[in-house]
Amino acid sequence: MRRPTRRRHTFGVLAGVVLLTLVGAVAPAAARQPGPACSGRPATSAALNDLTGTHRLVGAAIEVDGPGCGRWSAASGRADLRTGRPMPVDERIRIGSSTKTFTATVVLQLVAEGRLVLDAPIERYLPGRVRGNGYDGRRITVRDLLRHTSGLPDHVDALDWDRMDRWRYRHFAPTELIALALSQPAPVTSWHYSTTNYVLAGMVVERVTGHDINVEIARRIIGPLGLRDTYWPGDSVRIRGAHPRGYALVDAERRRDVTEFNMSYGGAGGALISTLADQNRFFAALLGGQLLDPVRLAEMTDTVPTDPDRLWPGARYGLGTISTPLAGCGGALYWGHGGTTPGFRTLGGVTADGRRAQLVVNDEPASYESWQALSTTLHTALCEAR
Repeated sequence: MRRPTRRRHTFGVLAGVVLLTLVGAVAPAAARQPGPACSGRPATSAALNDLTGTHRLVGAAIEVDGPGCGRWSAASGRADLRTGRPMPVDERIRIGSSTKTFTATVVLQLVAEGRLVLDAPIERYLPGRVRGNGYDGRRITVRDLLRHTSGLPDHVDALDWDRMDRWRYRHFAPTELIALALSQPAPVTSWHYSTTNYVLAGMVVERVTGHDINVEIARRIIGPLGLRDTYWPGDSVRIRGAHPRGYALVDAERRRDVTEFNMSYGGAGGALISTLADQNRFFAALLGGQLLDPVRLAEMTDTVPTDPDRLWPGARYGLGTISTPLAGCGGALYWGHGGTTPGFRTLGGVTADGRRAQLVVNDEPASYESWQALSTTLHTALCEAR
C-alpha cells in the first residue's frame, strides 16, 4: 500500500462509468467483544465511524487481537450500496500488497534452505530477463527486489487507469509486466516502491523450486498456519464466498462497483485474497518466529528509509515488511504492510508485545485527509489494545 500524494490516486481517475450515489445514514460500528472482563474500545469505534461518517467511505472493518482482552472486531458502514447490507468483519477481501510479505517470506525460507542467495544478482536466476533501457539484472540483487532498492520502475504506474475497463478482466503474464516496467523511465530516488520487484521475486522462486509462487505460498504458509480463507485467485475475477463489494471513486459523492477484477496484474506483489482474521494470524506468526528462523527474521526486519511520498512519514522498509512508529504509544513500532487494489484498502500489523490489528475499507478515500484517517484508525486500535 502506498501513501498517496495530494493529487488523485492512481486508481481514482475513471471515466465512462455506471454511477452509484452514497445516500442515507451511516450505520455505526457494531462491535464484537471477547467477554465481560474486557471493556469496549470506544476510541477505535469512534475512529471507525469517522471513516464512514466524516470521510464518507462506504464501509470499514477492523479486527484487533493480542494479550489481555484477546480478539475484538467492529464494522461501520455498508458492504453493498445496492442492498444496504452492513459491512462485515469476517468476510474475504482483496489484500493487495500485503501479498508482498508472503512472497518475501517464501524467498527467505529458500535462503535458509541454501537454495537461493539473498545478495546474488538476479541475473543468476533470471538470465537476460532484466536488460535494456539502462536496466541490468547483473547489478540488482534478490535483496534489492525485496526492499525496493532495485532502481526498477513500477509497472502498475504504467497501466492505463483511465481506461481500466479495457483490461481489468484480462490475464497479464509476469513477463509482460516486466516488459511494461522496463519500458518506463528510471525512478529518480534510490528507494522506489515497485510491485515489479515482487513479480520478479516470484519468478525467482519459480526458477529455484520449479513451482509457481502461489503453490509455494500455499505449501509453506497458508497450509501450515491454517489460513482457511486465504487463497490465490488466479485468473478468476470473482472473490469466492461471502465478501463485501469493492468501490472506486467517480467523484467525492459517487462510486462504481469494481469488485470483479483479474489480479494477475499484481501477481506475486498483490494478488492474494484473505480475511482480517487470517491476516492477523499470519503477521503474528511471522513476527513471532513461526515461519522464519532468527537470522532470516533479522534480515526481514533490517530496514532502509523510504520515500514518504510513496509510503508515509516515519515508515521504513525491510524485506517485505514496513516498520512504523505508533502515534500516542510512547514511541512503539508496529510491523506489517498494507494493500491497495481497486475496491479495497487494507492496513495492519503487529507490535513487539503481540498486539495486532487489521483494517479494511471497501472504497477509495476521496481526500488526503481521509487517507490519513485510515492510519489514525489503525494507530488508535493498536494503542487502545494495551
